[in-house]
Formats: sequence, C-alpha cells, structure tokens
Amino acid sequence: QMMKFAWDNYKQYALGKNELRPLTKNGHIGNMFGGLRGATVVDALDTLYIMELEEEFQEAKKWVEKSFDLNVNGEASLFEVNIRYIGGLLAAYYLTGEEVFKSKALELGEKLLPAFNTPTGIPRGVINLGRQDTRSPFCPCSGMSWSWGWASAGSSILAEFGTLHLEFLHLSELSGNPVFAEKASTSQLLLNKVEKPQGLYPNFLSPVTGNWVQHHVSIGGLGDSFYEYLIKSWLMSDKKDSEAKRMYDDALEAIEKHLVKKSAGGLTYIAEWRGGILDHKMGHLACFSGGMIALGAEHAAEEKKQHYMDLAAEITNTCHESYARSDTKLGPEAFRFDTGSEAMATRLSERYYILRPEVVESYMYMWRLTHDPKYRQWGWEAVKALEEHCRVEAGFSGIRDVYSTTPTHDNMQQSFFLAETLKYLYLLFCEDDVLALDDWVFNTEAHPLPINHTNFKAKAGVQ
Repeated sequence: QMMKFAWDNYKQYALGKNELRPLTKNGHIGNMFGGLRGATVVDALDTLYIMELEEEFQEAKKWVEKSFDLNVNGEASLFEVNIRYIGGLLAAYYLTGEEVFKSKALELGEKLLPAFNTPTGIPRGVINLGRQDTRSPFCPCSGMSWSWGWASAGSSILAEFGTLHLEFLHLSELSGNPVFAEKASTSQLLLNKVEKPQGLYPNFLSPVTGNWVQHHVSIGGLGDSFYEYLIKSWLMSDKKDSEAKRMYDDALEAIEKHLVKKSAGGLTYIAEWRGGILDHKMGHLACFSGGMIALGAEHAAEEKKQHYMDLAAEITNTCHESYARSDTKLGPEAFRFDTGSEAMATRLSERYYILRPEVVESYMYMWRLTHDPKYRQWGWEAVKALEEHCRVEAGFSGIRDVYSTTPTHDNMQQSFFLAETLKYLYLLFCEDDVLALDDWVFNTEAHPLPINHTNFKAKAGVQ
C-alpha cells in the first residue's frame, strides 16, 4: 500500500522526472544523472514486480519502452547511474526476461566506459553521457570524465569506483563483451596491490597515480559499498572469486581492530578514522554494515562465525537505538558517541532523515539469518514512523529534524525509497524464498542480481 501510494503520486505529478516533490506536487530533476530522466521509474521497476503490483509495473515498463531516452548530454555520476539505472534495468531483466531492459542496460553501460580512460584504469567520478564526436578536434568533451570538484584534489572515491563490479560482470555476461568485466576488475587488482595504512582502505585515491590522496577511512558514505561489493562479488561468483573474499576478510579484520568501539553505555559502533585519529560518529549510511557482516559471517571460518554474527547484531542494535532515541522513531543522518548522549545527532546539520534504507536493510538480513522476531518488530516500528511522520498528502517526504514531532518536510521523495526502503521492509515480512539470499545478491540500490551458479568470470572472459 505504501509503495502504491508512493508510485501513484510520482506517476500523477512527476512521471518522467527523476523524483517527486510531494509537497509542491511536481517533479525534480537534479544534477546527478546528467540528462537521464525517470530515475524513480527505473529504481521502482523490480519492487513493483516483486510486490505483484502488476498494473503499476506495466506503467513503468511502458515508460521505459516509450520515453526513456539515452541520447542525452550532461555530467552524470558514474556511481549513481550504475547503481540506480544499470542495476535497476538488469534486475528488471533478470526478473522478467523482457528484452527492453537488457538492451537499455547495455546501451547505457557503453556510455559509461570513457570514465575508465585514466592512466591507472581507475575511473573518474563524473562522465559526460553525450555521444563522442570523433570528427571534430573541438568536440565538446562528450564522453570525457572528470572527478567531482569536491573530491579531494581530483581523486576518485573508494565507494564509487569500488561499486561497479556486480553490475559490470553482468553487463559482460549479457553482452558477451569482456570489456565491462575487465574494467571493473582493474580496480580490484590495483586495490589488492596498493599499500594500505594499517590494512585500512582510505576513501580517496588518485586515478592518475594510483596512490591514496589522504588518509580518511569510513564505513559510511565515501567508503561503504566498496566493502559490501567485495563479499557480494564473491557470493555472486558462486564463491569462486577468492581474491574478493580474501580482501573482504582482511578489510573486516582491520576495521574491527582499528574502528569498532564500544561506548560507555555498551553500544558497539564503527568510528571514522582520519589519519590515525578516531572520530566517534557513525553515519546512517554505515548502518548497512550490520547486514553485510551477518551475510559474511555465514561464510567465515568456523571459529569466527558466531563472533561475526554477534558483531552484526550489536551494530544493528546500535542503529536501532539511533531510531528508538529520537522523538519520531526515525534515525538521524549521523549520530555520535563523544558526548554525554549516545547514538544521537548532536549537530543540527545531522538531524535529518531522507527516507534512507540502511537500517531496515540490516533488519532484513538479520531476520533472514537469525529469525529473531525482534527484527520484524523493529521493522514495524519504522513502518509506523514513516506513515506518521513522512507520509504527506501526495507521497512520502524526508524530514529535517528527527527529534521534533512536528517535523518540517524536505519535499523530496527519493527514488531509493521505492527501490530500497520499501523493498527491504516488504522482504522483512515475506517468506525467505522471495528473492532467497542463496540465489540473489542485492546491489547497493537493492536491485537483485542472480548468483551465477556457473563459472562467471570465465564466461565473462576475465582471468
């Protein structure tokens, strides 16, 4: 019902735009997707399908067939286009077998390849999606890529270039063209070789020199999905990509050694690391890590399994506390452990909630892997809070302060609310065989990709 409400309002007021602005009842385009449109359509396809909202799914499919234009100009985030558009189209194809989703995914994938034209093969963060016109020496740099202005000194971001592997292996698998898998594997090979401070992966790397640009480490934004894609690459390869598994195991060991802390009140959290100095805060984005560690625990060495399940449960509990300790029962963007109050945002600029999925994502994994009923109970608390504080007349909106029960809405229904938040909540209350974890791996936008039970890399032409 929540999904249908979110979709119907998007369709009525913003179809073809990237997101719905539910208070003003219009659409938002934004600058992340470089001229691409319909982010909410592509992000919602698989959720509509698995929820058996057939009529709505057909509306979305029709928009992709008739109106989804890939011949666009403009600077796009390689990462966002990959996880939302490529991921959404691939998942829709694998769930339905409809060719239109496959052909659009491959066509869009081709447009992302120029981002990898760097001295190291590590892609830059921004790509111009326009056609490259080779006839003119003065072509307006379409297909050229450069790094986000705010990224440290033109560097590439770990979570961005480290979050291509799942989708790009599938692009090679479907096209028979090994170039996608090769490009994604270059990053893994380089990261495997590069010197890591204390075994940790900093967030910024130069695509020119292949060296770290500064030593800021975080499991939240900028770092998060790199770690997630290591364990998931191994799972998606049917446990054949042993390099990815080893990198994951080593990274988790370093994280536990240097970043995992326990607060005075007994809450386990993952701090951020700035050149050896700890910042005792955890971002909402880092709350995916409970689910990730649980997923990895199943496949850890026998003597480590219970240890990692316990760690996953403790981190998920801390993230639940960040929700439970707010007046709205929704969690803030970031919460701290360095003052008297624990698991709470202390800065005004960190008190907002933008319909993010990471906490309920961990509930879903923890439920599937332990069947402890508290995870469903916690998920239901989140559902009630979303209904009470984020539902507005024409959709769902983020709120600016989770500690105020008369919240100010931010007028944005994020596409990931339909792709991730509602999907993970739905799966939390489904039987385990709906998108079973043995058969599917979720990309970092919650788009399910099939685990390949044949030798994936060999088929993709990658050594």
